[in-house]
Amino acid sequence: MGDFGDRLARHASAIDGTLTAILDEQTDVPERLHEAMRLAVMGGGKRFRPFLVIESARLFGVADGNALRAAAALELMHCYSLVHDDLPAMDNDRLRRGRPTVWAAFDDWTAILAGDGLLTLSFEVIADERTHDCAEVRGALSAALAKSAGVSGMVGGQMHDLMADKLGEPTEPTLDHIRRLQAMKTGALIRFAAEAGAILGGASPEAQNALRACGDKLGVVFQIADDLLDATGDAETVGKATGKDTAAGKATQVSLMGLEAARETLAALADGAIADLAPFGEAGKILADAVRFAADRKS
Repeated sequence: MGDFGDRLARHASAIDGTLTAILDEQTDVPERLHEAMRLAVMGGGKRFRPFLVIESARLFGVADGNALRAAAALELMHCYSLVHDDLPAMDNDRLRRGRPTVWAAFDDWTAILAGDGLLTLSFEVIADERTHDCAEVRGALSAALAKSAGVSGMVGGQMHDLMADKLGEPTEPTLDHIRRLQAMKTGALIRFAAEAGAILGGASPEAQNALRACGDKLGVVFQIADDLLDATGDAETVGKATGKDTAAGKATQVSLMGLEAARETLAALADGAIADLAPFGEAGKILADAVRFAADRKS
């Protein structure tokens, strides 16, 4: 995966530059809020979701400048969700990517407002003509991102997760319930990342559906890999606290299926996601490598 790792790092560097420029444009912002937003966004990370946007856009000849802005908008959305997920009222995490979380570095009210700022800035970036000169495309991107991040996507998934954690509902979670929760909480943004390039490029419905199907499976792959890391990894390597799910008695696909069955399911889904890319031929190889990377990741 050396070549893929280099490509991922190059895209991450380009995304960091775009994110820095976007944050630097926010001049009329209270300094404390700006610092908290910058900590949330520039705290490292592989920028895997933005990578998917850029590479899916390249399938359709989209200019890198447009793809980078759409990818940055998605990363702003993702970072907002992490800021809020880490709050004491939610997951109560003090460590993120090996660094203090925003509420731990500042306080909870600053973290809430920083997350709010990143959420709204995400749509401001997409609505900007610099992201795409066609208003219809910008509208389609906004609608797809809103659906993925909203009540039927990430937010709804987090609600299911917290209801299980805080209220014990459902009392005996099934594998189907966990898969639905994770598809909403984690998978929806990954699906958007995979199909965003097709939206930017005005691709055919068939091409968009293929990328959406790949993204759906990739989201589950990513989550099972994450659950496996929590169950078997160490905090220094992973970059965040591990063993939390087991200690809290939290139901995950790994806890319900067992380690071996979870690994087998992950491998089968990864193969399916790669098969979804067949219509793109050799051009889909990089996205296929991204699926393998997500399945094999160690952090």
